[in-house]
Amino acid sequence: MSVAVEEKGILPDRMIAELAKAGAILPHYPFVPDQIQPASLDLRLGEVAYRVRASFLPGPGATVAKRIDDLKLHEISLSDGAVLETGCVYIVPLLESLALPPGIAAAANPKSSTGRLDIFTRVIADEMRGFDRIAEGYHGPLYAEVSPRTFPVLVREGSRLSQIRFRRGHAMLDAPALTGLHARERLVDSDDADVSEGIAVGVDLSGHGPGGLIGYRAKRHTGVIDVERRGRYDVEDFWEPIKSRGKDSLILDPDEFYILASKEAVQVPPDYAAEMVPFDPLVGEFRVHYAGFFDPGFGYAGAGGRGSRAVLEVRSREVPFILEHGQIVGRLVYEKMISRPETLYGQGIGSNYQAQGLKLSKHFRP
Repeated sequence: MSVAVEEKGILPDRMIAELAKAGAILPHYPFVPDQIQPASLDLRLGEVAYRVRASFLPGPGATVAKRIDDLKLHEISLSDGAVLETGCVYIVPLLESLALPPGIAAAANPKSSTGRLDIFTRVIADEMRGFDRIAEGYHGPLYAEVSPRTFPVLVREGSRLSQIRFRRGHAMLDAPALTGLHARERLVDSDDADVSEGIAVGVDLSGHGPGGLIGYRAKRHTGVIDVERRGRYDVEDFWEPIKSRGKDSLILDPDEFYILASKEAVQVPPDYAAEMVPFDPLVGEFRVHYAGFFDPGFGYAGAGGRGSRAVLEVRSREVPFILEHGQIVGRLVYEKMISRPETLYGQGIGSNYQAQGLKLSKHFRP
C-alpha cells in the first residue's frame, strides 16, 4: 500500500481495496459491489452458524474454533437461510479473514440496520482478549457472535451484520483539535456544544416531530425479520410508537428496547470518521447505540445532508430509569482519515440514513 509510515488515521475505501489486493484481507468469495464503504468494509456471514452455550473470548493461546468445539450445542446451515432465535448465542465464521501487515489494526461494529433490530453482534478473533478489536498484524479467521435480543431474524450466507475499520496508529482528535474542527465545520447544530471529550449527544424527548412522536418501543413475540428484505414489514407489527405527553421525559422499562433520536443534528466532514462511544457507564441504567460507526460525509451538506440526527438504540437494564430531554447519552469521537474517501456517505452508494431524523431500520415500510 502506498501509505507513508508517518501517516496515521482510518484507511479510506481506496486503501481498503488495496489491502485486499495485497492479500491482507482474504475473502472466501469476491467482494460484492457495495461491500467497501467510505471508511469500512462490510463483513459477511459464512455458511454455518454454531449455537453455543455461552458467549466467550478465546484469550491468549486459544483459537475460536477450539472454543466452539467445547461449547457448541448444534450446527445450523445458512446456505439456504435459517432463523436465529432470540435469547440464543450463535458463532458464525465470516467469509473474510485477515493477514494484516505490521502497523495496521482493525475495529469492528454492528452495521446501523443491525443495531436498529436489536441484534447483539460482536466480532471475535483468535487469541484476542476483547471483542471488536483486532490487533495490528493479526493473521487468522474472523467470527461473528450473533444474539438476537428482541426479534427472531432470518439470515443466510453472505448476510452483512457487521463492519470493520482499518487504522494505522492513533488518530483520535484530542479536545483542542476537536474544538478547532468544530469551529471550522460546525460539527453539531448547538450553540453551546460540549466538545471536551468528543461531541456530547443528548436525547430528544421534545415531541416536536410529526404527531409528537419521540420514539418506538419494540414489541415482544413478533414474526421473523429477514435481514435481506428492505421495506417489507409494517411498523405496527413490530413497534409501539411513543408520543410526547408534554413531560419531556421517558421512563425506560427494564429489559425493553427503544429507538430514539439525538437532540442534536451532527455531521462528519469528508476527511474524518466518527464513532459513538458511551458517555459514562455510571450515569444511568441503560445502554445506548450498539452501532457506533459514522462514515465520512454523514450529515454533511456536500454529501446530501444538512446535519443528521443520530438514531439511538437504547436498551434499559435491571431497573426502571427516567431519561430527561437533552440528557447526554453518548459522545461522538472523531478520527482523521489517512486520505479522503473516493465516495462519501450518501453520495450514490445506497446510504440508508443520510439526512435522517427518527428512523427505524430499512426493513420497515416508511
